[in-house]
Amino acid sequence: MQPKYQTMIIANKEILDDFVQAHAQAAAPLNRWIAEVRATTWKNHSDLKNTYPSADYVKNGRYVFNIGGNRYRLVAVVIFIGGVMNIRFIGTHSEYDKIDCATI
Repeated sequence: MQPKYQTMIIANKEILDDFVQAHAQAAAPLNRWIAEVRATTWKNHSDLKNTYPSADYVKNGRYVFNIGGNRYRLVAVVIFIGGVMNIRFIGTHSEYDKIDCATI
């Protein structure tokens, strides 16, 4: 029996909400990204890359997405079978440079 795939669920969305509180200019591009992700059904890495060719797989299930014309970076664990994207980090480039996105 084939697993049933659903549109992606975004977990830990409060990380995004907190970021927007400090970076109001990120709200519009982040909301567009959220709408796009929620409308997708990714079954695997290839599906994700078809939607976001610039997304980078780093390791440990983590992907890095460029948000707002590459002004911000978002790190999320993507669990394809469960259809869940677990947000781990969002920040500016300088904030991103201070983290280890493979372990965050």
